[in-house]
Amino acid sequence: FFVISGYLITTIILAEKEEGSFRLINFYERRMRRILPALFFVMIACIPPAWFWMMPEKLEDFGESLMAVILFVSNFLFWRKSDYFGPAADETPFLHTWSLAVEEQFYVLYPPLIMLCWFLGRRRLGFLIVATAVASLGLSEWAWRHQPTANFYLGPTRAWELMIGATVA
Repeated sequence: FFVISGYLITTIILAEKEEGSFRLINFYERRMRRILPALFFVMIACIPPAWFWMMPEKLEDFGESLMAVILFVSNFLFWRKSDYFGPAADETPFLHTWSLAVEEQFYVLYPPLIMLCWFLGRRRLGFLIVATAVASLGLSEWAWRHQPTANFYLGPTRAWELMIGATVA
């Protein structure tokens, strides 16, 4: 998923930069139109069942995760509170949104970085992308032994996957 996203986003940005038509606001607007309608539909559809069937403490957790999803920081919340593969994972609505949060954080950081580094030229930009992938993979390799939950949920240890797609683009 992340590799495909890195490829797609990089392809879009590079093509538009070369045409001289890339605008950050347009990029973000297209991402919002693609992601937000379905996300908000799922969130709104989950509220009535949660209200009726969840115990108060679980409803509080649900509300907290709902806010984290809206702010695209659910990966941070679940890093601190949840084991994706643990027995209680099936009682954690929106747990699956951790990857969407990582992707959205990538959308926020990556296009401005491409814009800042565009003057380097395609070759040097490609080298920078590969170097980021290698550094992230190294961090991920360290983190799976020392911080496995953070390694699973957080962007810096997942960036190598996005950068593999960007490298292919």
